[in-house]
Amino acid sequence: MSTSVLHRGTGRPEEASSTPASPSDPTAATAGLVPPTVRARRAQPFWLNLLLRASGPAVLVAAWFSASASGAVTSQQFPAPWEVWNAFTELARSGELWANLSVSLRRAAIGLVVGIAVGLLLGIVSGLSRLGDQLIDPTVQIVRTIPILAVTPLLIIWFGIDELPKLIIIALAAGIPTYINTHLGVRHVDAKLIEAGRAYGLGHARLVRTVVIPEALPQILLGFRIAMTAALGALVVAELSNTQAGLGFLMTSAQQYFQTDIVVACIVLYAVAGLLADTVVRVLERVTMPWKFSKEARK
Repeated sequence: MSTSVLHRGTGRPEEASSTPASPSDPTAATAGLVPPTVRARRAQPFWLNLLLRASGPAVLVAAWFSASASGAVTSQQFPAPWEVWNAFTELARSGELWANLSVSLRRAAIGLVVGIAVGLLLGIVSGLSRLGDQLIDPTVQIVRTIPILAVTPLLIIWFGIDELPKLIIIALAAGIPTYINTHLGVRHVDAKLIEAGRAYGLGHARLVRTVVIPEALPQILLGFRIAMTAALGALVVAELSNTQAGLGFLMTSAQQYFQTDIVVACIVLYAVAGLLADTVVRVLERVTMPWKFSKEARK
């Protein structure tokens, strides 16, 4: 005697087999299962990506406009957007803005390049060598825990109030995250890839250039992104004391005369510089790791 079952998708009865399926038969266990479907994700247009990224800052600016126009926030509490814009245009017209901005950009660029270069080199050495890790990593971890504000007076005593202590502060702020992320990325490179490179006769320098750095590149670029943000923060600290030019000097002068519109204009410039720095790293990721983004587009 056989029982009748409904055939999947047709609604017609089908004679069930009187022979039970063997538990050890893998085809019998999966005969009635439907294979999973993978939903393909279309590549997002560039304009849509740009629009979505700009939506957050646009909402903040719109809320700022609304609060200032309605009187919920007064000019004494926080300057209105149009007041900040007027201060910005006045500084640009007088030439004072570029005179101070160029000094800050030069300081940030020099300190950032030096800090990233030193952090990258030390991270690779300590990541590849046990002796390098033992000699370098404890010292870096000690320096990492010391606040920048605590080091600033000592650097001024040692090197005076010229450019050198400011550059050292920025380089330290950029070098520490670069070292930590480079060290972490190099340490997590698959040992089998390194052994394979050595088996193919790669020298130490070529092995680092063609195997270690490409494998550790995502972590290294993350360190670059953090380093740029940290360098901007250190730039503010370096310029708020004992300086005669720069955005920090401009903010300090405006603070003395209660010119909050100029202070906020300088803060906006720092924010724009941070956004541009992050964009530079994102572009660098697309240039150095094209396979990552092509793989994401195919998902």
